[in-house]
Amino acid sequence: MSDNDTKLAFVFPGQGSQSVGMMDDLASASPVVEQTFREAGDALGADLWDLVRNGPEDTLNRTDYTQPAMLAAGVATWRAWRSEGGAEPTVLAGHSLGEYTALVCAGALGFQDAVRLVAQRGRFMQEAVPAGQGAMAAVLGLNDQAVIDACAAAAGDEVVSAVNFNAPGQVVIAGARAAVERAMAACESAGAKKVMPLPVSVPSHCALMKPAAERLAEVLADIPLEAPAIPVVHNVDVQTASDPNAIRERLIAQLHNPVRWVETIHALVDQGVTQVVECGPGKVLAGLNRRIQRRLPVVALADAKSLEKAKASQ
Repeated sequence: MSDNDTKLAFVFPGQGSQSVGMMDDLASASPVVEQTFREAGDALGADLWDLVRNGPEDTLNRTDYTQPAMLAAGVATWRAWRSEGGAEPTVLAGHSLGEYTALVCAGALGFQDAVRLVAQRGRFMQEAVPAGQGAMAAVLGLNDQAVIDACAAAAGDEVVSAVNFNAPGQVVIAGARAAVERAMAACESAGAKKVMPLPVSVPSHCALMKPAAERLAEVLADIPLEAPAIPVVHNVDVQTASDPNAIRERLIAQLHNPVRWVETIHALVDQGVTQVVECGPGKVLAGLNRRIQRRLPVVALADAKSLEKAKASQ
């Protein structure tokens, strides 16, 4: 980040990167972290900072808590970066839930509005498919079309589809539990290196989420949105949008359509991005990005040390 020609993209993770104690290190170096979680907790009517620091883990992993916690973590990391004089990126993107974090950091969506919104989003998702009826699985070592074909062959009269195109040879499928199990077997038969169920309670980004999307649309209609000050690449169409209604439409569609992450990273490169920064706990997106664009430098602001290192290299 020392080159004046550097073009930064910040990316924000979604569910799955959460863990008890995930923000402790960064909070010790930047008071804005705890302040951000307190602000989120006020919006939620719960002590989110205590939950993230001390658990219990099963509560943190409840989607209506996970989503606000991950949103707050991404915003807190962003604020820590900016408060330390970190450079403003030229474009933002987020993986699933992370798209909401990106919109907050871009100034399009108010933080407390976003906290309440994603908590509702989590509840709507859980209520759309009762626990135990849906499933997700990761398929490794099979090309995208082979996974799509395996899902089509296994579906029958149930829902199963490819929902996260995370990296070459890494696709996540979701749908009704029995259909997902059939699709897992079909992917193994097609030559997948590994197929593994994911420990989630909601089959995200498949057609089973349409009822949740309809409820989300009603809530989003009353949420103030503005044109982003920094462009945000959306999951559903790999495009940016400045019109608030267009952003609403993309957030609604995102809930029951695939996350096109591989295409998103390629789009960032096409826009001239020379460095990607993952903003939030964990390093999931950094790992994916290295598989998508090996020559594109990527850093994860996961703790105080990485924040200091990234800041020093500007």
